[in-house]
Amino acid sequence: QVLLAESGGGLVQAGGSLTLSCTASGFIMGNYHLGWFRQAPGKEREFVAASKRPGGTAYYAQSVEGRFTISRYNLKRMLYLQMNNLKPEDTAIYYCGASTAAISAIRQLDMWHSWGQGTQVTVSS
Repeated sequence: QVLLAESGGGLVQAGGSLTLSCTASGFIMGNYHLGWFRQAPGKEREFVAASKRPGGTAYYAQSVEGRFTISRYNLKRMLYLQMNNLKPEDTAIYYCGASTAAISAIRQLDMWHSWGQGTQVTVSS
C-alpha cells in the first residue's frame, strides 16, 4: 500500500522560501515516479514537479521552472520540494503523489494516485 504524508507548508512573504517534505511508506520508492501537485481555491489540481523513477530526471511545470527543485532520497523514504522566490500565485495546498505512468504522461493528473492529506502554502504579497 502506497502511503504518503506531506509537511512543511506555512505562511511566507513573496520572495521567500519553503521546503516541503513528503514521507513515504508501504512501498518501494524506486519503483515509482514521485511528484508534487497543487490545488488553489476554486481551481483544479495541477502538476508542479516530478522525479522519474528510480531517482533521476526531474520535470517541472513552466510556472515553477527555475524556482522550485524536487529531490528524492529513496533510502530515507523522503521526497522534497525546495521552493524559492515564492509568489502569491504559488498559494495552494500542495500534495505529493506516486505514479507508474509513461514519462510522456507524467504531467497528467489522472496518472497519479495515493495522495497525502496535503500541506497548505500561503504566500503573502
